[in-house]
Amino acid sequence: MRQQQENLHTQHIDWPTLLIYTIFVLAGWINIYAAVYEPEHSSIFDITQNYGKQMIWIGVSAFIALMIMLIDDKFFYAFSYMSYGIMIALNIAVMFLSKEVKGAHAWFEIGSFRLQPAEFAKFATALTLARFMSHYDFSLKDKKHWYKVAGIILLPMGIILAQNDTGSALVYCSFVFVLYREGLPGWILFICLALGIISVLALVMNPDTLTYILIGVGMVAVFLLRASKQGMIVVAAVVLFCVGVVKGIDYLFYKLQPHQQQRVNVLLGKEVDLKGAGYNVHQSKIAIGSGGLLGKGFLEGTQTKFNFVPEQSTDFIFCTVGEEYGFIGSSVLIILFVVLFIRLIAIAERQRNRFNKIYGYCVASILFFHFTINIGMTIGLLPVIGIPLPFFSYGGSSLISFTILLFILLRLDASRVFQLRGSTY
Repeated sequence: MRQQQENLHTQHIDWPTLLIYTIFVLAGWINIYAAVYEPEHSSIFDITQNYGKQMIWIGVSAFIALMIMLIDDKFFYAFSYMSYGIMIALNIAVMFLSKEVKGAHAWFEIGSFRLQPAEFAKFATALTLARFMSHYDFSLKDKKHWYKVAGIILLPMGIILAQNDTGSALVYCSFVFVLYREGLPGWILFICLALGIISVLALVMNPDTLTYILIGVGMVAVFLLRASKQGMIVVAAVVLFCVGVVKGIDYLFYKLQPHQQQRVNVLLGKEVDLKGAGYNVHQSKIAIGSGGLLGKGFLEGTQTKFNFVPEQSTDFIFCTVGEEYGFIGSSVLIILFVVLFIRLIAIAERQRNRFNKIYGYCVASILFFHFTINIGMTIGLLPVIGIPLPFFSYGGSSLISFTILLFILLRLDASRVFQLRGSTY
């Protein structure tokens, strides 16, 4: 009991991270209010409106955060596999027990509220990955461990894809940063980057033309390198693999739904559709640009006030910041996120327990992926795939799941001093 009280001593809580979290949650609440403000429902506490509901979710999140800080830190290691199993079961169940919303079967409806199991699967996967990779005999050089790690990540990713929730599924790609930190060879990341470039080229260029170019590059490489017979085989294998990727991307593109194909084409500049697929991003950029240097002021955003920007309190919440607080306000928000990522990496690095360290990098990777994709799609650099801005966007499931994700790390970090005294898992 005495040790548990020591573990919860306030001096061991990472207060800068907690302060940033609080700023994000409260600023997000205010911006949600501004984004969907209704004069006849002017009270920010009106629970018939999104901003009133967000207040409830903030209260629930605060209660959950407090409970997490009171739980023994060893619980999260012990509960990791069970939480993973529960979340897998819930994500399978939601496909059969939920109504279709925006083309996806991903939400349980509880009265006027909805819960999305895919959001909660993130922290469960992070805990499970941390536990498995923290085993004393774990090594990324072992193929058996490779397969198991891939299974841990790809199983929830595949189930969420089956729900037709592409955005949430893509978040699991962020775990590649964790694997790289734990010894993933750099050449694998290089291959992933090269495949990404080839995939984009396959969407921009004619697939047959790109195929001929790849074959030509391969022939030039053989000539310039004066490759041996074995070298020629390697070059031929690489070229064939790249050609296979091109054909595969072309095949998958035409398997997308028409509106998804149109979004990709608009993003790549192959189509201009300001009234259709390009409408969201076009209005988003207008809203952010109209804010100028200092913004129009609180509740003075015309683009958001008159509902020109779709999903303005969820996926496009950053538009409200840009329009009402301008370049300065947007920069402050981005800087705060950068500071948060630096704090998370620092917290992960100072852990002496491998489970805690790996989990810390999982948290940083997930939040960084969300931040990058959300801001990128809002300003038109990335496709619109429906990913919320952490702690900021409207939504109970996302706020609660991000809170759980972060506060588990804060709880583990608060026990760091006592783990050095001999407490291990």
